[in-house]
Amino acid sequence: MGEIFVVVEHREEEIREITFQMLWKANELAQALSHSLTAVLLCDNGEAFVPEIGDRADRVILVEDESLKNFSAERYKEILKGLIEEYNPFLTLMGHTPWGMEFAPALSIKTGLPLATDCVDILIEDGNPKVIRQIYNGKLFSKVSFKASEGYLITQRPGAFPTDKVGDRQGELIKKEIPADIPEPRKQFVEFVDTAAGEMDISQAEFLVSVGRGVGEEENIKVVQDLVDTLGGVISCSRPVVDKNWLPKFHQVGTSGKTVKPKVYLALGISGAFQHVAGISGAGTVIAVNKDKKAPIFRVADYGVVDDLFKVVEALKKKLSA
Repeated sequence: MGEIFVVVEHREEEIREITFQMLWKANELAQALSHSLTAVLLCDNGEAFVPEIGDRADRVILVEDESLKNFSAERYKEILKGLIEEYNPFLTLMGHTPWGMEFAPALSIKTGLPLATDCVDILIEDGNPKVIRQIYNGKLFSKVSFKASEGYLITQRPGAFPTDKVGDRQGELIKKEIPADIPEPRKQFVEFVDTAAGEMDISQAEFLVSVGRGVGEEENIKVVQDLVDTLGGVISCSRPVVDKNWLPKFHQVGTSGKTVKPKVYLALGISGAFQHVAGISGAGTVIAVNKDKKAPIFRVADYGVVDDLFKVVEALKKKLSA
């Protein structure tokens, strides 16, 4: 029986959602392959994290050390290299996050194992893994195979899978010492700076109206804001709007902004890049308005309108004022 590794991601004493998404997919793969599922946790205080993941894996490998309180790509690379050599997992899943994007390529070089990044699905065909990736800004999906190897490394896109707990495992806890010969990292953690909270927290809003590049000009934001006020919602946006300084950073939805879980998410003029889609994976109902009928946002929307966003906004305002 083989093994599947999931590298646990945590920050400021909280396990990140991507971890539970990876565990969900790893559970599906483990059942299909009759493999065991192992969560690999590198941290300074295992008691704070093990209970949350212990019932989602067959085994939890814990490497506990004060130097692992904050993420260090160099330490992760060295520790995981040793664990992979010891346990020889068939698959090692990591988040396609700032963490994973920093250490996964170096881990691939260190171990000699092939790496596929930013995967939205993982398949097993004839006993071999294949991954699904998006190309051309999400307009096409590609199926990618690996060269033959004893093990494979994969970074999984946030938001690609649910966070639900599957089954009822009782993970065995295995404690490992941090290797004594790990070199001192060349970079040191200084501080963590979160997305500015601002005057309101969009992650707590129940109804979000979000604008993207399709809004056209900064002055058009007010047109949408009028609708937001009428609806009693909160305005948010995609990254291009923040990059142009049309709205402050604390309005941004996505992997580099805020993950949101509103009951209703109305996306106006948003194409649906994966960074943005990952941020709305927990939304209840997604309604998208975009002139491009091939926009990736329509793949995740519950309802879609292919039209000019300003026509839709004006129609809604007239309907609400009637």
